[in-house]
Amino acid sequence: MKVRRIINGLSCFMLVTLLMACAGGKKKAAGEGDATESAVPEYVVVNNPQVDLADFEVDADGFISIFNGKDFTGWRGYGKEHVPSKWTIDDGAIKFNGSGGGEAQDGDGGDIIFTHKFKNFELQFEWKVDKGSNSGVFYLAQEIQTKDPNSGEMRMEPIYISAPEAQILDNENHPDAQMGVNNNRQSMSLYDMIPAEPQNAKPFGEWNSSAIMVYKGTVVHRQNGENVVEYHLWTQQWTDMLQASKFSQEKWPLAFELLNNAGGPDREGYIGLQDHGDNVWYRNIKVKIME
Repeated sequence: MKVRRIINGLSCFMLVTLLMACAGGKKKAAGEGDATESAVPEYVVVNNPQVDLADFEVDADGFISIFNGKDFTGWRGYGKEHVPSKWTIDDGAIKFNGSGGGEAQDGDGGDIIFTHKFKNFELQFEWKVDKGSNSGVFYLAQEIQTKDPNSGEMRMEPIYISAPEAQILDNENHPDAQMGVNNNRQSMSLYDMIPAEPQNAKPFGEWNSSAIMVYKGTVVHRQNGENVVEYHLWTQQWTDMLQASKFSQEKWPLAFELLNNAGGPDREGYIGLQDHGDNVWYRNIKVKIME
């Protein structure tokens, strides 16, 4: 059902509101070590216009279709006002056309987001990868900027600095499947933290069905009909997992602060799809808001 138009078009993108997000971050004094709390740089959360969900189709079960299978209505690049050209529509699916560039996101690539922040929700989608492909689905993402210490200009930080990631991977052929700890970089794992168990992904070239539920801090990943990950945000368990990952306070102070408070003060954020330089497809993407 379609009720009304998008309340703020993306043409208003340049009318960005920047909210200072000190959140304990301080300017680092000269010579100060990187492994202290004060090493967290000052940052801003970029708040741009969001789409009105009333403008999107809703099915009988209350799921909102956030991808219509025809175009990128409601989507744009992370930190951009357009969808990068390496993302295309292919037979009713969103496709990233890989170049093997990894996370460098060369040319007109980069991650994309659906431009509405979700709080308590269930996301359902289908995905498939090519041989050796890597991607990911982000949730509770923020658009974060910090100041370049050399030029003084504001620069966009990567999406994964603020967002948990459900890994999307060809487990049989991508080397990341054998990295990390206890297979925690295989498909639908909470990337680099919790392995998906059972690991029931289908081979490259076949469609997988997945879901991510976020409800008052409880997060569940589902893959091909089975719950494979469960954890709880904003708990000591969550903090401990971050400290044992590449996002620890010592290794990456800003990522630790943002992820430890995933979703920011309102505990909500964007859904994003990752450009990791490889061919990947997503379709039947829909969200149900849970009150």
